[in-house]
Amino acid sequence: MTAITERVLNDALSLSPIERAELIQRLFQSFDVSKDNHIDTAWTEEVDSRVEAYGKGLLTASSAEDVLARINRR
Repeated sequence: MTAITERVLNDALSLSPIERAELIQRLFQSFDVSKDNHIDTAWTEEVDSRVEAYGKGLLTASSAEDVLARINRR
């Protein structure tokens, strides 16, 4: 890493966890040069739909342990 990168990292590590998460999100978004957001829009709609269905009791959820166990059985 360059000296500037090290300084930025050290400054970032002094931030609160929420501020670091926001910084990570903004940095991650800076890689998205896509002008076509239809995929993001579709995923947002899908997530919203699933959350709503779960809230209405139409969907059930599995624990992380159950999901990982199923994956590991493959």
